[in-house]
Amino acid sequence: MDLAEFREYCLRKPGATEGTPFGPDVLVFKVGDKMFALAALDEVPPTVNLKCDPELALDLRDRYEQVRPGYHMNKKHWNTVKIESGIPDDELRKMIDHSYDLVIKTLPKARSKVGVQSRRGPASARRVRR
Repeated sequence: MDLAEFREYCLRKPGATEGTPFGPDVLVFKVGDKMFALAALDEVPPTVNLKCDPELALDLRDRYEQVRPGYHMNKKHWNTVKIESGIPDDELRKMIDHSYDLVIKTLPKARSKVGVQSRRGPASARRVRR
């Protein structure tokens, strides 16, 4: 997965937005105003920071030399991942999904419905007759 594919995948997430609050060299992906991914545009090979459950973070760091504690982030809850460096695309997508899901879980119910609704289908399909 290259940086363009990473960006596209993040932006396909329901409610995802992108911005550069830390300057032009870092793309920040948010859902509900909370970060779930950051991409360093000036790194070679490209690196991204992804939120991660602490136990899984340690497991991923053990499995992949391209995964290390989050650079400039809480190292317990974030990983820095070298993309374009041999990690299978499916595994990278799982890492992005996991990061996004962790953030969605912390949002107030009204805001988290953005992500939940897309998984269940349109609201009209969920209506129950009374």
